Amino acid sequence: MPRLPTSSFDMPLSSTEPEQLRALHQALTANARLADATLSLASHRFWLDQLATEHYADPRKLTRHGRRVYSQNDEDGLLQEIFARIGTTDRRFVEFGVETGVECNTAKLLVEGWSGLWIEGDAQHAARAQRTLASFVREGRLQVKQAFVTAENINRLILSAGIAGEIDLLSIDIDGNDYWVWRAIEAIAPRVVVIEYNATLPPPLSFVTPYAADFRWDGSNFYGASLEALVRLGKARGYQLVGCNFVGVNAFFVRADLCADKFYLPATAEALYEPPRLFLRLANNHHGRPGVLTAV
Repeated sequence: MPRLPTSSFDMPLSSTEPEQLRALHQALTANARLADATLSLASHRFWLDQLATEHYADPRKLTRHGRRVYSQNDEDGLLQEIFARIGTTDRRFVEFGVETGVECNTAKLLVEGWSGLWIEGDAQHAARAQRTLASFVREGRLQVKQAFVTAENINRLILSAGIAGEIDLLSIDIDGNDYWVWRAIEAIAPRVVVIEYNATLPPPLSFVTPYAADFRWDGSNFYGASLEALVRLGKARGYQLVGCNFVGVNAFFVRADLCADKFYLPATAEALYEPPRLFLRLANNHHGRPGVLTAV
């Protein structure tokens, strides 16, 4: 998901500003940072208090295992627990929507010896990822492609990187056509899929934004697909929902034949849905926008 813009308090003042204004700016900056730290501590306490409730007590539920290392939220810990339960094979990944690569779902895995492909639509972000992770690129463990992902080009992009067949992980976060792109993927057969869902559309709603190859998220709640829609798509593709992250951003699917009794049942959107808790990462909640959604 897009990040918050830089606070105005972080913008440097000109050296020609009056000393009184400079002092006021410093005081406001200190207060803003203190407020951020206080909110962060309150968010952490809320997180811990909620996880201690009976709702999350079943050991098969993934939510308690959430932990952030390089992921945007708690995805790192959830993925670690999933692979602890089902094991790994080739430790290859494909992730698109990585931005600069320093905060994504596969950076931790890359550091731990995995290899794979990143696809990023923004040219500046892709170039920065290429520079920042240059050592992994040189080792041949990471490919970074700059391309705007669509349902029409995703298979070609993956195959052009020399990746095909079964891999361990696919991560999809493109703020819009996630559902349609997952539905279109045939080049690879991931054992685990992480995909963004629109938590403002709770179960049993099964909706998805209509496909448009040039779709770009405008900051509203008109994007992506509801969890129920993704569960139905996942089932049709042979996947079982195994959990969602606590913030209510990403859903985790595992190939059904690998699940057995390793994950919480029933594997329904109603049982595993997490509502939007974007305040936990100090992000703005989506503002409403009128739009026509498609039932699926």
